[in-house]
Amino acid sequence: MEKYNFTQELAKQINNYQSIDAFYTKIMKTVEPANMGFIYIEPGGVVGMHEAPVPQLFIVIQGEGWVCGEDQEKVILKTGEGVLWQTGEAHESGSHSGLTALVIQSEQIHLA
Repeated sequence: MEKYNFTQELAKQINNYQSIDAFYTKIMKTVEPANMGFIYIEPGGVVGMHEAPVPQLFIVIQGEGWVCGEDQEKVILKTGEGVLWQTGEAHESGSHSGLTALVIQSEQIHLA
C-alpha cells in the first residue's frame, strides 16, 4: 500500500479562463477503462479484509478513517489523503467517525 496526498496545498492554481482562487490537482490518467464510485463508511463501520481484484485508489473526500493491510497496522487517512492498493493486496478500511471516499479501480493506474 502506498499513501498519497491530494489536498489543496499540492494543487496548481488555475490561471486560465479569468479564474480567481481556483486550484486543480490531477489524480490520474487512464488508458484502460476505469470504474469510479464512492464508498460511505458509517461511524464505527468497517469494510472487511479482502484482496484487491485490480489496482484500487482510495481517496478520502470527507471525514477521517483508517486502512490496514495483512499486518493489521492501521494508517490514518484524513480528507484529501489516499492509498493505492495493487492487485492481490489484502486490505481493510474503517472509520470511528464516518467517512466518504472516492474509489477508482482499473487494470492500470498511473498517478500524476
